[in-house]
Amino acid sequence: MTALVYGLAVAGESTVRALLRHGVAVKVADDTITDARLALASELGVELVDAAQTSAERLLDGCTLLCPAPGVAEHHPIIIAAQHLGLDIVSEIELAYRWEQSRPDGPRPMLAVTGTDGKTSTTKLTVAILEAAGVRSVDAGNTDTPLVDAIDARNDDGTEMYDAFVVECSSFRLAFTPTFRADAAAWLNVQPDHLNWHTSMASYEAAKAQVFANQRPDDVVIGFANDAAVMGHLATAPGRTLSFGLTAGEYRSEDGLLIGPSGTIAPITSLRRTLRHDITNALAASALVLETGLADVAAIERALGTFIGPAHRLERLGSHNGADWFNDSKATTPHAASAAIRSFENIVLIAGGADKGVDLSSMADEAWRCTGVLAIGTTASTIANIFASVTRVESVGTLERAVERAAVWASPGDIVLLSPGCASLDQFTNFQVRGEAFRTLFTQLAGQQLQGVSA
Repeated sequence: MTALVYGLAVAGESTVRALLRHGVAVKVADDTITDARLALASELGVELVDAAQTSAERLLDGCTLLCPAPGVAEHHPIIIAAQHLGLDIVSEIELAYRWEQSRPDGPRPMLAVTGTDGKTSTTKLTVAILEAAGVRSVDAGNTDTPLVDAIDARNDDGTEMYDAFVVECSSFRLAFTPTFRADAAAWLNVQPDHLNWHTSMASYEAAKAQVFANQRPDDVVIGFANDAAVMGHLATAPGRTLSFGLTAGEYRSEDGLLIGPSGTIAPITSLRRTLRHDITNALAASALVLETGLADVAAIERALGTFIGPAHRLERLGSHNGADWFNDSKATTPHAASAAIRSFENIVLIAGGADKGVDLSSMADEAWRCTGVLAIGTTASTIANIFASVTRVESVGTLERAVERAAVWASPGDIVLLSPGCASLDQFTNFQVRGEAFRTLFTQLAGQQLQGVSA
């Protein structure tokens, strides 16, 4: 067997290393050849082919397997060529799943989480609950730990590092999963996103639906009760179905409690933060661990009390001149930004960024919550137009300028909210870099205030 790994960034590197560990011959190609990637290929002992100088058919010659990196879109020439040739196209989570099925002691439990928004928080919370229950687990897949690395991870004494895996499943990875299945899978929501990668919204939704497609009748299928599209797929899923929602579903909130089919799970006040999506994420994570028997309600309550969500997701940075500042750089979709906006009133909103080909108008559904909007990035004019009903709207271009203006506009009791609703790639490497830049700008602003007080 020979595999072509297409794309030698983070996931591509892990895939190459994993394939070599498992005795598979590897070819590597990339659209962009850099000195760093050439050096990495040399370290790995593989040749890195410049795809811009070689036809897709020639690259695939002699290969039985194509392993595209997550950034390789479904309409990329290499994907089309592989499909035409009838080759097996697999993501890294598919590879890892196949290898895990051959584990001598049998496969370990896999839980899966997908959705347009909320995947990372729900995945990490599920890991925290499992750890509280004494189950060694890791958030893998669309995270800092590719699943191909997680399944092979070993302690210093050679024993396996993990008892179970919680797989964050992006549409990029799910699109190429002909056999991947999870013992329990939760689908949080579906909204337009990544339409610069997928050929259509239908294609995006179909990729997400792969999280249920290969499940067995005794597997657990979990969907968000308030999302009609998700519930439509839930109705035809092969596993045992359950739903969750703020007030609807087998897993719901009621009288200040998180409730499941067997009764009370924990008081909502157990959560360190209790915004609407914090509650629904907790319900989804609870369903994953309870329905598989991997944790009990005591472990859930312990984890809820200590869990701190990942950075850049409605992360409070502090206060400046009586206004609270929040970093929600991870909100790269209108749906995510809308959820953040619904969490507050008297908002000075900083929004905009790179265009992913989706309609941004839903961000302004509750524009009345905003006292001002500062539009940044390549979508600045679109943001300014959809928020035209807000009293103060200004296209400022850069995040630095937005922070300067927000500091002037915000009054005591206001919320300054970075919730872009767009990707970051017009001005930043990723949403993390954008969020860290916002944090730095706020820290400098707060420092100036402290200097003024001490003076």
